[in-house]
Amino acid sequence: MTRGTDSAAGVRSFTPEAMREVLGSFCSGVVVVTALGDEPLGFTCQSFASLSLDPPLISFSPARTSTTWPRIREVGMFCVNVLAENHPELSTRFARSGTDKYAGVDWTPSPKGSPILEGVVAWIDCTLWAEHEGGDHTIVVGEVQDLASDLRLHPLLFYRGNYPERPLTPGQPS
Repeated sequence: MTRGTDSAAGVRSFTPEAMREVLGSFCSGVVVVTALGDEPLGFTCQSFASLSLDPPLISFSPARTSTTWPRIREVGMFCVNVLAENHPELSTRFARSGTDKYAGVDWTPSPKGSPILEGVVAWIDCTLWAEHEGGDHTIVVGEVQDLASDLRLHPLLFYRGNYPERPLTPGQPS
């Protein structure tokens, strides 16, 4: 079992790798945040959450090193696409830099104009509400303008650095 503690002097006894391993025990969904600037933009993000019902807000956290988030920020609106279980390739594609992420990818414009990727479990159309510093990430808050889901589909899961192909059972290795 991996664990970390603080020493009396306040120095952490765990490494970033240990933190990644421990927090990787939390299964999450995977989203692609999209926008339409001079060209379609998008990036994969695992840190996404519902934040508030009144007002309707969501949050996600792109890395501070992201070159796509600043371009989406300039647009001021974006769409969060919740990937379906058959989308590991889309997740990988939109996580890469320097490639045409949209090559061969079908999409339709959301009510605000951002790309909705074909076959997603859900989409959430947002305008930028706020940004906050979050260490090596930026915490983005979006105000929900419109949304929809397909209840027949199942989400793509990310667990311990992989996309599990079977239901997760406690005690079984991934």
